[in-house]
Amino acid sequence: MVTIHNRFVSADGTVRFLLRLEDGEFVEAVRIPRENRATYCISSQVGCGLGCTFCLTGQLGFTRDLSAQEIIEQALFLRQSAQGTPPDEERASIVFMGMGEPMSNYDNVLEAIRFFHDERGLKLPMSRITVSTAGLVPAIRRLSKEPLFPNLSISLTGATNSVRDNLMPINRKYPIEEVIAAVQELPPQRQKRVMFECVMMRGITDSLSDAEELSRLVRGMTVKVNLIPLNPADEISFERPDDRTVLAFQEVLLRNGIATFIRKNRGNDISSACGQLKKKIS
Repeated sequence: MVTIHNRFVSADGTVRFLLRLEDGEFVEAVRIPRENRATYCISSQVGCGLGCTFCLTGQLGFTRDLSAQEIIEQALFLRQSAQGTPPDEERASIVFMGMGEPMSNYDNVLEAIRFFHDERGLKLPMSRITVSTAGLVPAIRRLSKEPLFPNLSISLTGATNSVRDNLMPINRKYPIEEVIAAVQELPPQRQKRVMFECVMMRGITDSLSDAEELSRLVRGMTVKVNLIPLNPADEISFERPDDRTVLAFQEVLLRNGIATFIRKNRGNDISSACGQLKKKIS
């Protein structure tokens, strides 16, 4: 049974929950309210074993996978935590963007997704369920054969193998070309559900040449690109680029015909934004 250990409320309404599991381990889940809807950001593992250098969760290392029940309980908890909106009336989306690499816990994550989608569960359309991955190619190919296919968010970040090798050790096993090939193999209707995410770091991933290279990689596909300005932290040596640099990067992609968005960060003041989850208790 998941129970609340602590709760942190952002000035923008985002709420980060530190949740205690039955064995005494902790995970974090985040509720992000928007007008007439909410996003539930849930965890799939205690910690993460991939070691991405720009992510605080990666500094924790891997402890264990969450069971399907523990994943489901997070979403149910966030659903019940809404204030002023009856849970059954809330238009919710679920994103597997909390702690852990969802594709490393494939079976439990898929079981939870089936519950979220099922008529006897939360009855969410697959278009409101998103699984994030650092690019585990065999799991992406396995997911492509499932009868249910959620939105798929792939953290690409570096546009070249040399950069990505340093930022995301998983790239040494599954380099960019293999990730791109796995997405190209998807049928068109599923390819439209793919979002490549790029964490923008000053002087590392934010140059116009990076934007041109990223354009070359995804040209001809029906995917989208999401630019995520780095959420800085004392434990991370990278810096966030200025807004003009991010906008210039986006302009290159748009000029190349690629649908590109810039993520608005939420909950930075309570360490609940992308890459900041580290079981912080204060």
